[in-house]
Amino acid sequence: MNDDRWSADRIETGTAGESPTGRLDWQSFPAPAAPAGRSPGRSRRRRALALLGVLAAGGAGSLATLAMTGGSGSTALPAVPATSVSVSGSTPLNVGEVAARVTPAVVDITANSANLHAAGTGMILTSSGLVLTNNHVVAGATQLSAQIDGTGPSYPLRVLGVDPAIDVALVQMQGATGLKTVTLGQSANVRVGDQVVAIGNALNLSGPPTVTNGIVSALGRSITATDPYSGSEQLSGLIQTDAPINPGNSGGPLVDAAGQVIGMNTAGASGGATQTASNIAFAIPIDTAMAVARQIESGHASSTVLIGQPGIMGVEVSTVATVESGAGGFGSYTPPVNSGAVVVGVQPAGPAAGAGLSPGDVIVSIDGRSVSSPASLAALMGTHGPGSSVTVGWVTSSGQNQSASLTLVAGPVR
Repeated sequence: MNDDRWSADRIETGTAGESPTGRLDWQSFPAPAAPAGRSPGRSRRRRALALLGVLAAGGAGSLATLAMTGGSGSTALPAVPATSVSVSGSTPLNVGEVAARVTPAVVDITANSANLHAAGTGMILTSSGLVLTNNHVVAGATQLSAQIDGTGPSYPLRVLGVDPAIDVALVQMQGATGLKTVTLGQSANVRVGDQVVAIGNALNLSGPPTVTNGIVSALGRSITATDPYSGSEQLSGLIQTDAPINPGNSGGPLVDAAGQVIGMNTAGASGGATQTASNIAFAIPIDTAMAVARQIESGHASSTVLIGQPGIMGVEVSTVATVESGAGGFGSYTPPVNSGAVVVGVQPAGPAAGAGLSPGDVIVSIDGRSVSSPASLAALMGTHGPGSSVTVGWVTSSGQNQSASLTLVAGPVR
């Protein structure tokens, strides 16, 4: 793992001067130690504290394969190609032809909540509107929509599931039929020097997606990617390219000279406070992304794959060490126990508030299972959806043991 800083390319679309720092999602996503930055504009901010509402955890081919498929039919995700022809770096690249065939299956994604207005990209996998995108494009949103090709019809989106660890999300366009779809390649066949095209909602500009091209610069890259809202992720096995990307490109397709999707654009070199294009970009291999998408489609949750809408209890938590050090804005405080998830904020009128949890309390168990940190709390909460009940055990700031059964409410996307 290197120490370079990378940022994701989701773009904040709020008005000038609108700060995301007041955003209160009450997610139970433990915040990793803050490293690096995410490609131009994964414009979201995760606090150093874990938002614990308890949102748990928050190829190649011939040119003939360029044609999009349409019409209504099965909702099943496309299968991995049985064969895939390697497209070398010397193969002539017709960027215009590739773009004309791929962009009808690309969508602009808009993500909104009370204090979040952001945009990213997705790619249509089925004619009924299953869309692949990055988790960080949808995380924290309470309302999502997708517009086809930047100029076509718009549809509300429903999140079917996410994998924050790999930064993959599968969403459904509501009421969609007969859509054109991307053609999948095999990222296992990608080679350094192969020509590629990046397509996406760069800078959230109106009109069709932005198209750039370059080559595959390296394979198997590992980076620490961060953004202001979602914190950091350790991403590995990435495809590195020099096709310029901008904020808003996240979740868009990286396609080869044959027009097949070989990766999903997700991060690039950080531009600091300014939103500038990066020609050091990274994509999640499509083989990896589709393995997660198929798991989500099957409804099989895991320690990292989260299915459906999350259930939250409405608390913001931090580690004992963070609170003791005075970091995170909570002030210096010595918790009554040495491990657990320290409550540093409680959502008004939420389940946790109703049960009597207060800042300074330390959550030490869920359903009788030990909680040693915000991360372990997130892991235990990960499989619980809205309406489910959990028994929370905590130690009050005065050292008294308490427990209560809570009914979780719906929270924002992880």
